Amino acid sequence: MSPGRLFCFGLGYTAGRLAAALRARGWEVAGTVRDPARAAAWRAEGVAAWAFDRGRPLARPAEALAGATHVLSSVPPAGDGAGPPAPGEDPEEPAADPVLAVHAADLVRAHVTGPGLRWVGYLSSTGVYGDHGGAWVAAERTAPRPSGPRGVRRLAAEEAWRALGARHGLPVHVFRLAGIYGPGRSALDAARAGAARRVRREGLETSRVHVDDAVDALLASIARPCPGAVYDLADDLPAPPDEVVAEACALLGVAAPPVVDWEQAGLSPLARSFYADRRRVDNAPTKAALGWTPRHPDFRAGLRALLASEGAGAGGPP
Repeated sequence: MSPGRLFCFGLGYTAGRLAAALRARGWEVAGTVRDPARAAAWRAEGVAAWAFDRGRPLARPAEALAGATHVLSSVPPAGDGAGPPAPGEDPEEPAADPVLAVHAADLVRAHVTGPGLRWVGYLSSTGVYGDHGGAWVAAERTAPRPSGPRGVRRLAAEEAWRALGARHGLPVHVFRLAGIYGPGRSALDAARAGAARRVRREGLETSRVHVDDAVDALLASIARPCPGAVYDLADDLPAPPDEVVAEACALLGVAAPPVVDWEQAGLSPLARSFYADRRRVDNAPTKAALGWTPRHPDFRAGLRALLASEGAGAGGPP
């Protein structure tokens, strides 16, 4: 995999760790941030950071995208953490992807006039599958049927990216991520902060993926592009969320909180949405397609690895 230039729309948690991994391999990386403090942190690391937000496009998109060989977007749709809606935009509608709404033509132009984009990735969510009563799902055999507005918006964004690729020859790849955890964002952190809750819904087993395993899958895809592909990024063992919390507490040697039924837990609408859909994500097709094997095959291995590696650094600006 020869070094290239990656441009990230959204230098967030997963994209930031991919950026660090590629820079360690000699790549040039640039990307967008919303927070000026984070922009300064990235620039101190040698990464060109550009301001971008919903309603605030790139100031000089041609300059920002110049020389890009790879593009990744981790910017979520409106209403899913992407910032406030632009003037005149209805956040309840499955609106155009925030990036494509203002920079679709710029991406096509960069592909046509630059060195040619060799890979374009979009980070989506397994939430697009909706509720399957606990059955196994996989992109190769399961049609998305989102059950809530967040999933509807995610699927609309996926389709917008794939349509752009089909129309203009952009090598678009979609990655449906299960619940992401890793350094600073795990049940260990919640347990230490006294914020862990053991909420249980009978028959619910959720899938998750360690952030470094997600990055490994992205690296594998970059090394072996397959335009139009859709991948599911999840570990090998779906499990009830309350078991994950109990394991974290056991590792820390603290008492686990009592189990609370999800109907009596007083969950916010957003939190409740994570318990509403029952499905298990089958990662076998993605493993076969990418030659990818998660280093952390289940939540127990992942939590133990996090505990063992604490203090080793986060691999890039937070």
